[in-house]
Amino acid sequence: MSIENLKCKECGSTYELGASYFCENCFGPLEVNYDFSGLDPHEVKRQIQAGSQGIWRYSDFLPFEGRPGDPLEPGLTPLLRADRLAERLGIEAELWLKNDAANPTHSFKDRVVAVAVAKAQELGFDTVACASTGNLANAVAAHAAAAGLASYVFVPANLEEQKLLATGVYGTNLVGVRGNYDDVNRLCTQLAETRPWAFVNVNLRPYYAEGSKTLAYETAEQLGWELPDRVVCPIASGSLFTKLGRGFQEWLDLGLVSGKQPVFNGAQAEGCSPVATAFAEGWDVCKPQKPETIAKSLAIGDPADGPYAVEQARSSGGGIDAVTDQEIREGIKLLAETTGIFTETAGGVTVGVLKKLAERGELAADERVVVYLTGEGLKTLDATRDTFQMHEIDPNLDSFEAEFRREVSV
Repeated sequence: MSIENLKCKECGSTYELGASYFCENCFGPLEVNYDFSGLDPHEVKRQIQAGSQGIWRYSDFLPFEGRPGDPLEPGLTPLLRADRLAERLGIEAELWLKNDAANPTHSFKDRVVAVAVAKAQELGFDTVACASTGNLANAVAAHAAAAGLASYVFVPANLEEQKLLATGVYGTNLVGVRGNYDDVNRLCTQLAETRPWAFVNVNLRPYYAEGSKTLAYETAEQLGWELPDRVVCPIASGSLFTKLGRGFQEWLDLGLVSGKQPVFNGAQAEGCSPVATAFAEGWDVCKPQKPETIAKSLAIGDPADGPYAVEQARSSGGGIDAVTDQEIREGIKLLAETTGIFTETAGGVTVGVLKKLAERGELAADERVVVYLTGEGLKTLDATRDTFQMHEIDPNLDSFEAEFRREVSV
């Protein structure tokens, strides 16, 4: 394997492997271009299985010549069968949950940040930074601390308190911006032009995005080197959604797996659903929206990879749906009650869309479906407020009996 260059997704122009993220000819996004022609699938599979217990077992498919050192290596998170959830939804499909809350800072963002920080070190940066809706902030602060790098993390000032606390604890420079994520991202794009910093999701975005492919690799490996028939995945910028497709395709092209691409179903919150709206309206572009939803980790009103997500959903025979804030809360509760997994609001969005697919009868009995849960519920505790009640009693049996109105058999 060799890393060839950075290549424009729109016009195909190529650039050197530096801190660059847009095409100077057409302003299209850049992505890493590889040459996998020298890889032997049997040898690659052997090396993967003998590799580390995290994402660097897939280093042949990431933008490095060797395996980077990484004290917080993420990856190999659980893929769990969810029969009770399937039963509650009334579906016969084989349902699996990929729980990426099991990463070091409890979200899938550890994957992309691990790749970006390793590339920042390789390129000689001593400061990393990001624009974030929360999970990325946690990951950048933690991975920078572990690597001994300075960091600046920019977030909307009204972010959930749990995510702010889980960022500041690492000693980062935490900057709250009075505005939404798109305002934060705009500021960071300007700063990337004036500061000698590695903004993981701006000037290092081509490398950062590659970390998402490892979710596809793990899914295939954990399913016995087979692909799922359908995936249900949250959409914020659209990068994770599209990189899942790229990861599956790379292994199909190499012959590590057989079959075809899964059907892709995307999930957004109605309060910020530019990609779902574009899909529903038949548009090829996403019209920006002002976010207003409890799913703040998905609240990107102007998604960079939105058009590519729409294209992938269409070409795979899938779709992109949106759910209300109430449906998000219900999705969190349903998942917890049937699987014992407490997911953040993004997971509630994904489960809510899974429920819609079940109600519409779109999940066939012979399908293998993988649902991606990207974050931990402890990060968005307010979303569960008023979804249950606590029974308060005196410390005696009579009080218990009165509260629950039943007799205790002896």
